[in-house]
Amino acid sequence: MTWTPSSWRTRPAKHIPDDYPDPGALADVEGKLAEFPPLVFAGEVRRLKADLARVSRGEAFLLQGGDCAESFKEFSADNIRDTLRVMLQMAVVLTFAASKPVVKVGRLAGQFGKPRSSQTETIGDLTLPSYRGDNINGMDFTAAARAPDPQRLIQSYSQAASTLNLVRAFSKGGYADLANVHQWMLGFVDRSPLGAQYRETADKISDALAFMKACGVDSATVPQMAQVDVYTSHEALLLGFEEAMTRIDSTSGHWYDTSAHMLWIGHRTRQVDHAHVEFCRGVRNPIGMKCGPGLETDELLRILDVLNPDDEAGRITLIARFGAEGVADGLTPLARGVKRSGRNVVWSCDPMHGNTLKTASGFKTRPVDRVLSEVRTFIDVLNAEGCVPGGVHFEMTGQDVTECIGGAQAISEADLSSRYHTHCDPRLNGEQALELAFLIADKLLGLKAADTAGEQAAG
Repeated sequence: MTWTPSSWRTRPAKHIPDDYPDPGALADVEGKLAEFPPLVFAGEVRRLKADLARVSRGEAFLLQGGDCAESFKEFSADNIRDTLRVMLQMAVVLTFAASKPVVKVGRLAGQFGKPRSSQTETIGDLTLPSYRGDNINGMDFTAAARAPDPQRLIQSYSQAASTLNLVRAFSKGGYADLANVHQWMLGFVDRSPLGAQYRETADKISDALAFMKACGVDSATVPQMAQVDVYTSHEALLLGFEEAMTRIDSTSGHWYDTSAHMLWIGHRTRQVDHAHVEFCRGVRNPIGMKCGPGLETDELLRILDVLNPDDEAGRITLIARFGAEGVADGLTPLARGVKRSGRNVVWSCDPMHGNTLKTASGFKTRPVDRVLSEVRTFIDVLNAEGCVPGGVHFEMTGQDVTECIGGAQAISEADLSSRYHTHCDPRLNGEQALELAFLIADKLLGLKAADTAGEQAAG
């Protein structure tokens, strides 16, 4: 079937609102968006795909993180800076542990909408549409706020553009200097109850930086040490918006979705003959796909045939999200089947979505120990199957929130109400995210030591 940016409209489409009060107004907004400047450029997208190809070969590591769902209310330069700071800190730890570059992809500049398990919400005697993200409707429990409003798409575009401008300024303007990022990390080590455990790695990084500086290698002599590439990503959920942002690249003649460098297909919308797979098969962006309970190996291979018929390295990232208790049983047959088929994929772990629970007080939360456990098992399973554990995909914020229980801070259920700010799902705070980075670093260092020992034994 010939693909066009609108061919998805002929397929069943899940989790796309069909209750806009004025469909004509929605069409008008989508027409305006089609005339707006691109948010990202085809050359940047190709560079990310090349970076992800290196991840698929085990030559780099993917760090993909950011907000569960961006909001209009919490949009500020400080929040963007703080989230970026934590990602940079995590990247320093992982780069040192893996001795390989870290590809940094933010869940930002477009991650607004969220599929919901229920289309409605009931409080008392009143039932209204569920909140589905600030680019669709509002959080206030009123009929007016919960009605889908196409003008929100214009505001989400504007916020994404501003976010991208700030991220580019921070990542290229000296804020990301390696020495600065390391000093920020030392502050975390000093505060953390597990500081002694992390100090050894932090000290080794300090020694390496001191040696490089003594050799005349620092940001003054090597500008790359003060600059990083930070890419953007979001779930390709509202396909009308994605269609409006899809353009032909003048240099290659190929279609690119210019709303983000990378898109992903959610666990709820990955049906091979439905709209979201149909749209994503035609754009040249790297595509992620959530892989969770119920996904069979044959189905996964059929989807890969559709999304990546030429088996292009860096095109597909498979994001496992089974939960700590289900990852071994769920991931093993998929990893084995993909390995046997010889497909080029990046394997990434989403340790957040399968570990959500609801407390007696009504808060959704995620225990940090379950998050860390899923990552450990993910790495072990892929290593056992001869696959590369290529990255992590997680929800976090640089703000000092109390949304996930446990961790070195020992956040309890009673603490959740003190700083529970998420508009959707619970996020790791900055210190919990750094705990995750040190855990992964320990695992990667262990794999590297095992590989070295194996090579020495073989020699």
